[in-house]
Amino acid sequence: MFFINNLIYTFLIALGVIIGAGFFSAIGALINNHPPLKTMIDICSSIKIWAVAVSLGGTFSSFEIIEQGILKGEIKSVIKQVAYIISALTGANLGYLMIKLLWKSKIIWDK
Repeated sequence: MFFINNLIYTFLIALGVIIGAGFFSAIGALINNHPPLKTMIDICSSIKIWAVAVSLGGTFSSFEIIEQGILKGEIKSVIKQVAYIISALTGANLGYLMIKLLWKSKIIWDK
């Protein structure tokens, strides 16, 4: 149960980082008189890897656990870390797709 809880936390933290960065970058774009939706997409696409790193609690700890798991033969810890990484990547990509959905909606609204 603890493992599932951590997967959910990892997913939602990565999702929140992307969506939060997108919306706050839109506020900055409005202040600087730039197009907010384009700025949101640009920022969100470039920050995805950082959202994954934040949700994992830093990249080095995950790689250390994977390394120790491979060297000591503890395949269970390697599988857990890979699941955490996949969960974080899924959350970050879903956040990016949600921001892109705003862009697609803008195109529909303009017609």
